[in-house]
Amino acid sequence: MAFAEQDTLKSEIDEMVPDIVALRRDLHQHPELAFEEVRTAEIVAGRLRALGLEVQTGIAQTGVVGLLRGTAGEGGRTLAIRADMDALPIHELNEVDYRSTVDGKMHACGHDGHVSIALAVATLLSRHRDQLKGAVKFVFQPAEEVIGGAAPMVQAGVMQGVDGVIGLHLFSGHPVGRVGVRSGPIFAAADRLELHIKGKGGHAAMPEGAIDPVVTAAQIILALQTLISRETSPFERAVLTIASVHAGSAFNIIPEEVVLQGTLRTFDEGYRQRIIARLREMAQSIAAAHRATCEVEVADGCLACVNDPAMTEVVLRAAEAAAGPERVDSDERVMTTGSDDMAYFLHAVPGCYFIVGARNEAKGAVYPHHHPRFNIDEEALPVAVEVLTRAALDYLHP
Repeated sequence: MAFAEQDTLKSEIDEMVPDIVALRRDLHQHPELAFEEVRTAEIVAGRLRALGLEVQTGIAQTGVVGLLRGTAGEGGRTLAIRADMDALPIHELNEVDYRSTVDGKMHACGHDGHVSIALAVATLLSRHRDQLKGAVKFVFQPAEEVIGGAAPMVQAGVMQGVDGVIGLHLFSGHPVGRVGVRSGPIFAAADRLELHIKGKGGHAAMPEGAIDPVVTAAQIILALQTLISRETSPFERAVLTIASVHAGSAFNIIPEEVVLQGTLRTFDEGYRQRIIARLREMAQSIAAAHRATCEVEVADGCLACVNDPAMTEVVLRAAEAAAGPERVDSDERVMTTGSDDMAYFLHAVPGCYFIVGARNEAKGAVYPHHHPRFNIDEEALPVAVEVLTRAALDYLHP
């Protein structure tokens, strides 16, 4: 790398690890759900102010932004570093000293780690602001778990004047010590589907006098699977799942209506639009063939996270310097059909979202995200800190 100061990064981070871990565990013990991140936001704002950053609070209700201005000359670019803060409505089953103290709430996705990592990066970069030409905007976002925090922060103007954005997700499906960085799509778009199939109720013993929405729904559920198996190229990636079926009140009554709910996950926006159009066409045609009707509602849950090639190259160099080239993955293994509203920041400016492995069988860190026994190997924390810090120093070098 171009900076002699970066040679000290590993030793600097090693000295910070106890504080990074302690903060992560403190946040883990005090989880807050979407738009309830009051305590977390206060900790974030307090630490950023102590570092001398310009701090804004109350953005998108509980979001926090801290601006660090470099001192290596006039002008320069602005890089945003994003971290999400919210927990999940899950009762923790881990037996650890730092388990959640709030019944029914848990950091089961690693956001406690994300906050701790970003604050450590802010600490490091504030020490090396003489190596930054430009500024770093730290964006602490609420409500990622409900896909509700990023878009309002963008609408509030936090990306104005920003040239690039980076962020990471600790990932329990990837081994600790490895980093996943790839150009193009990495997290899927997520759409919520709701189908209202309406027929004509009647006696179950006399179906000829009714229009059965249950049978119609069964036909629709099976047919929709062909949108993936028969109308999606093997080289395209998509998932369509009907996960909820609600109908009926008794064993001998044909109901008036069936409500289906599900999700569609895609990586390509053009394909996403085509599959939604075909879903409507297929569901409504099948309903009509059964003399029923079908109303299809598609709620935009989240855009796909798509990484910019140039920004990805910056992060890739940083990951290789931090973890070693042999521990950096750039293939399809780093993609996930999970969604993340980091997509709205990536849609606003060129950026890169990457994963840092946090799985370790020896430590029991093997459970998937959103599981009541989810945990991370905390050895992932300094790796993440180093990648983000190196990327920022590279991007904003004089």
